[in-house]
Amino acid sequence: METSEIRRRFLKYFEDRGHTVVPSAPLPSEDPNLLFVPAGMVPFVPYFVGQQTPPYQRATSVQKCVRTLDIEEVGKTTRHGTFFQMNGNFSFGDYFKEEAIQFAWDLVTKSQADGGYGFDESVLYASVYYEDDEAIDIWKRVAGLPDDRIVRLGMKDNFWSMGVPGPCGPCSEILIDRGPQFGADRDWEAGDRYLEFWNLVFMQNLRGDGPGKEGYEILGELPSKNIDTGLGLERVAYLLQGVDNMYEIDEVFPVIARASELSGKKYGENPVDDVRFRVVADHVRSALMLIGDGVTPGNEQGGYVLRRLLRRAVRSMRLLGYEDPSLPELLPVSKDKMKASYPELEQGFARISQIAYAEEDAFRRTLTAGTSIFDLAVSKLKASGVTTVPGAQSFQLHDTYGFPIDLTIEMAAEQGLEVDTEGFRTLMAEQRERAKADARAKKLGHADTSGYRELRERGITEFTGYSELATDSQVRGILREGTIAPAAEQGEIVEVVLEKTPFYAESGGQIADEGQIVADGVKLQVLDVQRPVKGLIVHRVKVLEGVLQPGADVHAQVDREWRISACQAHSGTHVVHAALRQVLGPTALQSGSYNKPGYLRLDFAWGSSLDQATRSEIEEVSNLAVREDLPVSAEYMPLARAREIGALALFGETYDEEVRVVEIGGPWSRELCGGTHVKHSSQVGTLTVTGESSVGAGVRRLEAFVGMEALRFLGRERALVRTLSENLKARPEELPARIADLVERLRVAEKEIEKARAGQVLAAAAELAANPKDVFGVNYVGHRTPDGLGGGDLRKLALDIRGRMPTDRPAVITIAGVSDGKPGVVVALNDLAREWRLKAGDLVRIAAEALGGRGGGKDDVAQGGGTDPAGVDQALAAVEHAVGQSVTG
Repeated sequence: METSEIRRRFLKYFEDRGHTVVPSAPLPSEDPNLLFVPAGMVPFVPYFVGQQTPPYQRATSVQKCVRTLDIEEVGKTTRHGTFFQMNGNFSFGDYFKEEAIQFAWDLVTKSQADGGYGFDESVLYASVYYEDDEAIDIWKRVAGLPDDRIVRLGMKDNFWSMGVPGPCGPCSEILIDRGPQFGADRDWEAGDRYLEFWNLVFMQNLRGDGPGKEGYEILGELPSKNIDTGLGLERVAYLLQGVDNMYEIDEVFPVIARASELSGKKYGENPVDDVRFRVVADHVRSALMLIGDGVTPGNEQGGYVLRRLLRRAVRSMRLLGYEDPSLPELLPVSKDKMKASYPELEQGFARISQIAYAEEDAFRRTLTAGTSIFDLAVSKLKASGVTTVPGAQSFQLHDTYGFPIDLTIEMAAEQGLEVDTEGFRTLMAEQRERAKADARAKKLGHADTSGYRELRERGITEFTGYSELATDSQVRGILREGTIAPAAEQGEIVEVVLEKTPFYAESGGQIADEGQIVADGVKLQVLDVQRPVKGLIVHRVKVLEGVLQPGADVHAQVDREWRISACQAHSGTHVVHAALRQVLGPTALQSGSYNKPGYLRLDFAWGSSLDQATRSEIEEVSNLAVREDLPVSAEYMPLARAREIGALALFGETYDEEVRVVEIGGPWSRELCGGTHVKHSSQVGTLTVTGESSVGAGVRRLEAFVGMEALRFLGRERALVRTLSENLKARPEELPARIADLVERLRVAEKEIEKARAGQVLAAAAELAANPKDVFGVNYVGHRTPDGLGGGDLRKLALDIRGRMPTDRPAVITIAGVSDGKPGVVVALNDLAREWRLKAGDLVRIAAEALGGRGGGKDDVAQGGGTDPAGVDQALAAVEHAVGQSVTG
């Protein structure tokens, strides 16, 4: 049975039993503590913890999931994968244990001809929480399981919670005995013979503080009991398809087969190669799904994970012996297998492949550059006698140059070196924590949402800002640091929730409105507006006057000029997006945006930079649309209808079943959007594109000003042109040629200066070589150069002096100087000096220490630097002293 059929049967089974089929949420998680959705129940957490009222009592879904903790284990075992799918059925205060067990057992054991999975009942077991006698009784009654096929397990294995105080409850799992070839009889811990493939969570208790897995206090029972289940789709697939692991199922193995064809190596012949094949198959599929959901490669958060997955896949193909670009061969194979379940992959493949292939091209260049950087680092470490690559150096290679840590480890081993992996992981963990902290701060900075939930339970905040900028309202609640407060006094910064508000909360790339909220004797300045939980709009305000109390009648007024400019920017973003697609084609889809009064930026999928002519054409198409005074309208409609008429959605965004569609000129621009807009395109005003740049492989960014900001920008540009014209005595149209002429003349002058400086260096070499100092039989030259000579000049001078020195006496040359405020030093020795057991690397380290830095190199020439320019003379003296000590010692 194909994986897509297993998925279809699951959804149909539960839909036929009154469950609402809920589409998978996008992989990027809305929770600031998570990068991606790691489990099927995550999208339903707001319902389970009481943040939101569920719109249905029964639901079912097949949720796309990504777990990133085990990336390095992928391929080494047959059970670790990054992307997987979790089938689930959920009850919110409706049915409970007996129905959940009955549904699961029926679907699992019903014959395939009757729409079930057809598992043999004789090899199925159930595990339960050891105190849950109720579940044991149900398994006996519903499934007819005898005592010896019901396993009692402890809290660690069969009791679920989210790891923090909140809902929890016992679990019950369905396991299958795969036979003695997979392990010992009754060995529940090994996990290979008795494989769990469906977990039923009976969410009935409330837990207190304590460790994540076990040892916490159970505070009591929940007033409303819920069901959360998870059936691992990939596990069921390999059980039903007669293969041993998830890498060999129909949705994954074709990538391995194609990789085998390309590399000429067979899967199953070499354990080391098999790991690489599995890494390729898993990472290619995971990358396909992540890009499909709007993630783009980058150096932070989800983009960083995607970049790592793509690069590990490419590198694994190279280690298998395939040197050519591999993703164009493998990604279409994965797409063809996944599109049965996710048809949007076929529709968006031009964009997905463009991003993936651009990342591979960038990584192939990185491998070349990174290898050179690594080789240089290794030579310096060896010269210093160090046998371990520091964690900081590995992290820099990884973070700055995209060099994978496993590649660093492998190449270091080839050089006889180890890598400080612990130091590397520490730095990686610190970076991840910084990223999470930044994300949390953007969500109003409060980990505890109980205060918001309490206010949300009193009703939603009505948004009136589409039709008015001023609203009479009432204060529903005040929060201080996320906790409900009785009042707010003058000078305080607090959060305020109103019954209704005209203030737009930051979302969809549009920043929050500014303005004031006033009451009798009270004045509040609105600093920010957010939606920390669905349906609740929270104003972050500073109390300018008076004391604010809950229940107060207020007048909320949005700054009119702010909103007008914000509308111009948001509508301008839609205009530019439509212009992009008109000029570049339908694959130039928006992948993110940001707009504030007078300014917009738009990220879009594209593989190369835009030349000036293309940028000008996009700007012209945008302004023509503005001039045409196209009508702008917004309409609510079912999501299915919006998709049917071709409304564009932002990748990675989650949408309700009822959506708002904004049109500019009808089908010319039709997008799902909750933002505020102008009424006619002419109200956008002048639109001028100010920049275009790369923000990651396959993703470009356009920036533009609109309205008055565009006019101010053009005014500044005009003033700049006027100033240049006056200074250069040229008409505006003559400026490009005049400036090009000046640049060429400057380049020629710089070359002449460089030639003159080289001549001075060579002239100094002859004089210095002719007058060395005798240090116990060693010809010693210690010279401080004039400021401004860099490391290359110092090295050139030292080598030239060495070449002019007599060869019948040992010679040591130390040249030091300061360039751009940073001191540098070079030490060069002739052959006879090295025979006297002098080493340039040892001497340069002594000099660099006086400069407050480090140095190293070979025995005949070495280079170093530091941070203390005042130490140059001391460095020269220290080397001379060391030479004397070495010779006389």
